Amino acid sequence: MSPFRGSAAFTETWQNFGFALDDGIATVTFSRPDKLNALTFDVYADLRDLLGELPHRGDVRVLVLTGQGRGFCSGGDVEEIIGELQGMSAGELLDFTRMSGAVVKAMRDCPLPIVAAVNGVAAGAGSVLALASDFRLLARSAKISFLFTRVGLAGADMGAAYLLPRLIGLGRATELLVLGDEVSADRAHELGLATRVVDDDALPAAAHDLARRLADGPALAHATTKILLSRESDMSLSDAIEMEALAQALLMKSDDFAEFYAAWSEGRDPEWRGR
Repeated sequence: MSPFRGSAAFTETWQNFGFALDDGIATVTFSRPDKLNALTFDVYADLRDLLGELPHRGDVRVLVLTGQGRGFCSGGDVEEIIGELQGMSAGELLDFTRMSGAVVKAMRDCPLPIVAAVNGVAAGAGSVLALASDFRLLARSAKISFLFTRVGLAGADMGAAYLLPRLIGLGRATELLVLGDEVSADRAHELGLATRVVDDDALPAAAHDLARRLADGPALAHATTKILLSRESDMSLSDAIEMEALAQALLMKSDDFAEFYAAWSEGRDPEWRGR
């Protein structure tokens, strides 16, 4: 546990999605299968708050996002979010859009690797949650759709216009965000949007294997790499090289770096401590 955490206790139970923790692997399961795991205001808020807690727990090394049933996440619930937005003031709407964006910001700021196991439809906000993850494992039947323009909204939502061009290039991001067309798993892999595509029944095991590899690895090195990848996207090369030099020099004083050398010298595998 972080020694710099405030006095508030960790949340024991999350009401708006499934949460499980097993030997360093935290799993969030969106649990409204009858609605293809459409988001509500409360799901957004809980996910934002969970992402704020996880780095401080001390018993989590990786987070997996997935959905129950046939969908990963179909975006905002038409009745519980889109319908409610119709009667809100401009200030209330801005509060909501800032909250939904805060979820993505928290995902990118979170030092833990995040794996999206996309088991079905990922549309609208669901597609952005997959995009904001560090790894995207797609079931072969999965579909991704940044469908914001198809409901009359900007394709730039929750950071999509920032993140997607950096992942697949401006031209392809323009196509996906402006047209809002459905993208198959194989096409997503071709574009570089999917880390890997697996058969539907193999997705849970593939996600677990990747999460286990991350959880068993050098957590401090993983976290530092993620932070640098995020921060350096807007830096000059000279600034990025200096930041990497500083970070690398600090990690050369870490327990894990010393453990690697000790393990190499003794002919054994390292026992990573994440510090």
